[in-house]
Amino acid sequence: MTEQSSRLFDARISVEQVEEGDTLAPKFDEHGLLPVVTTDAATGELLMVGYLNAEALEKSIETGEAHYWSRSRQVLWHKGATSGLVQKILEMRVDDDQDAIWFRVEVAGSGASCHVGYRSCFYREVPTGEAGDTPVKLTYKEQDKTFDPRDVYGDVPNPTQL
Repeated sequence: MTEQSSRLFDARISVEQVEEGDTLAPKFDEHGLLPVVTTDAATGELLMVGYLNAEALEKSIETGEAHYWSRSRQVLWHKGATSGLVQKILEMRVDDDQDAIWFRVEVAGSGASCHVGYRSCFYREVPTGEAGDTPVKLTYKEQDKTFDPRDVYGDVPNPTQL
């Protein structure tokens, strides 16, 4: 087990300590990242899946607001800093072997968490159980956007690439 360099994290000493102990000893992957699942605290709806590096996890703990590591932009990302749709963390959990995080959040503004304008980043369904059309045709589960991305981000094709 490897030690994490942070004042907030404990060293990973044993399986027992990680799985049954009472200190945070996260296991980041080979890229220094942890996956994080983010759900709406009131409804349980899945809003997004992202990644945390040590700094994003520390900032999330310290501020009580969701911070992520943007793999596409290679920068720390305070969710809602541009859009105003800040995610206030009401509860943060870590899984049994401390290699995944779960944020239960309350979202400011329109409640949207997707830069495309939908409430959830999971606004399309992939059909299963049949080998029909190729390529696979997606079904929209959210019909209405909660905000217009052009009003928030300007005329940018993909604001996550900024």
